[in-house]
Amino acid sequence: MAKEMIAMLLAGGQGSRLYALTQKLAKPAVPFGGKYRIIDFPLSNCVNSGIDTVGILTQYQPLVLNEYVGNGQPWDLDRLHGGVHVLPPYQQASGSDWYKGTANAIYQNISFIERYNPQYVIILSGDQICKQDYSDFLRFHKEKNAEFSVAVREVPWEEAPRFGLMVADANDRITEFQEKPKQPKSNLASMGIYIFNWDILRKYLIEDEADPESENDFGNNIIPNLLRDGRRMYAYHFSGYWKDVGTISSLWEANMEVLDPMNSGINVFDDDWKIYSRNSGMTGHKISAGAVVEDSMITDGCRISGNVKHSILFAGVHVAKNAVVEDAVVMGGTVIKEGAVVKHCIIAENVVIGEGAVVGAMPENGAGGVATVGSGVYVGDGAKIGPDAMVSENVKDGEVK
Repeated sequence: MAKEMIAMLLAGGQGSRLYALTQKLAKPAVPFGGKYRIIDFPLSNCVNSGIDTVGILTQYQPLVLNEYVGNGQPWDLDRLHGGVHVLPPYQQASGSDWYKGTANAIYQNISFIERYNPQYVIILSGDQICKQDYSDFLRFHKEKNAEFSVAVREVPWEEAPRFGLMVADANDRITEFQEKPKQPKSNLASMGIYIFNWDILRKYLIEDEADPESENDFGNNIIPNLLRDGRRMYAYHFSGYWKDVGTISSLWEANMEVLDPMNSGINVFDDDWKIYSRNSGMTGHKISAGAVVEDSMITDGCRISGNVKHSILFAGVHVAKNAVVEDAVVMGGTVIKEGAVVKHCIIAENVVIGEGAVVGAMPENGAGGVATVGSGVYVGDGAKIGPDAMVSENVKDGEVK
């Protein structure tokens, strides 16, 4: 039975700009917003958009991600025909051949796609926080009689050189593509979300693989080749919430925006467009007498005796009395001991912040970095972690700037 559209989710990224947070973890598996991981967003978008077949292409540090996705049951993707499938690089007779680029990753899984004989394939990124109705995107693709469509967002002109840009005419037909140009002709940034007619995608993947000069990449190779051949290519304007959380600062910002759903556009409390996750199943959180909690998200299993302000605490975080947590993202299982001060930072999972330790600092005059502590790190009593520090090893005492 053929599927109208299936999704291929690129989730193999190393996420090297997230440093300590992705040393032991694929970027899409990084925790987000108290009860979620980044990959929950594209998976939930698929379910909410009526897509029941998803291939997840993994590569770097996939173990936590594979275990988390499991059989897809939390996202209603445990199907007999379709469902969710984790697709590591192919094991060949000569050994494992890593995915060489985004296009090669899809090429290696042509046989998976052909099992479902889809009319359309949507290609998604596993490292964005985005709430998007893919069925509306498909409707646009059909109305335009497109062979390729890309979701785009208008970005400020001064930021345009950081993106792949689509130059489009008044009918949204793409006439040119610029990859991070110094002189942008457009401010329509590609979101890295594409819909292809499957016959077109298949043809161009096979041609690209046969080209020894190719980098096997959608942005650098496939899209320019489609343009060269005059294919019907269209830009779909997306206006909802979208954030590429590829840097520490953008991940921190996106977490902070969860606290302000009215103004930020990201609402994880929306019952009409639920974000599904493999929840921790912990007990409710407990806030002790004398604790102060304001403008924060506190999730399952937290125990709070200290002061927490404008922060996100993931499941099972303990904050002891006289400890101060402000403008912080604190991931699951972390313990912040008595008298510690934790500000303007990201603390990964299962960290221990010792008594009287200081991590990060509020920025002065709007300038200042986001301190980051990697998973499982022990920060000793009285230690000081500076506002620009990136810590992935234990700190017994002293100062890390």
